[in-house]
Amino acid sequence: MNRGAEGAAHKRRNRRRGRVEIALFAGPALVVYLLFVMVPVGLAGYYGFFKWNGIGPLTDFVGLDNYVRALSDPVFIGAIGHNFFFVIASLLVQGPIAIGIALLLNRPMRGRSFFRVLVFVPYVLSEVIAGVAWLLLLQPSGPFDALLTSVGLGDAVQLWLGDPTIVLWTMLAVISWKYVGFAIILFLAGLQGVPEELAEAAQIDGASWWQIQRYITIPLLGPTIRIWAFLSIIGSLQLFDLVWIMTGGGPANATSTMATYMINFGFTRSQYGYGSAVAVILFIISFAIAIVYQRFVLRRDTEGALTRRVG
Repeated sequence: MNRGAEGAAHKRRNRRRGRVEIALFAGPALVVYLLFVMVPVGLAGYYGFFKWNGIGPLTDFVGLDNYVRALSDPVFIGAIGHNFFFVIASLLVQGPIAIGIALLLNRPMRGRSFFRVLVFVPYVLSEVIAGVAWLLLLQPSGPFDALLTSVGLGDAVQLWLGDPTIVLWTMLAVISWKYVGFAIILFLAGLQGVPEELAEAAQIDGASWWQIQRYITIPLLGPTIRIWAFLSIIGSLQLFDLVWIMTGGGPANATSTMATYMINFGFTRSQYGYGSAVAVILFIISFAIAIVYQRFVLRRDTEGALTRRVG
């Protein structure tokens, strides 16, 4: 009996100690998350029910009018469309480019480390520096136009940031240049987990390099690709910095995103209640897509990891 009581007491002490350890390690992070994520989201949702200029008390309650106004504004609907354009185009453009370069840089070659650093440099640059640099490069009669003219492509010169028909594609090119390096490094890290024995066995059986990549390497890189795609989707939905610096959402709202629209009304025009409603809509869209992606795309990876751990 004494041994049984001592064992039960020891288990209780271990459970209490485990709870204390969880509280000590997770508590600070949870407090920071609540203060800087959940509380601002809650306040934004509350402010969205008022017509408020950011000064004075909240007295002009308008209910859902701010949300109805946003969802009925063609400019905001267009901004949502631009965000989804960047979501789809980034996946279709950055993904194949990054996978191809990662496969090449994963092969033994001279100067491999230098090229890896080179492709990662644009991502390391801050969005402000990159945006200002490209803004200067793409000015009419600027360095980029001069380069095209010098190589005999003067007819290809355009108003890269001033023509509503091409400015969205210009921004896509800049965004891809900025963020493709992150995808490459992520894929290179994933390639380190691909067993070399599989490729060697396939090569012995007569498979070409392309067949090895297509049927062995890329499928095994699937979890890394899905994680990158998730990060790319969320980043494209919340896109702000480069667009705001280079175009401000123009010309004629041709590059406006949900974030630039929110800043334009919330801060520039001092319509904080309306801007808060837009922020809530942006949060709901991002959260809903994240949940759906987790449920239908990332679930196989998490369940597979749990199965391997239990096994």
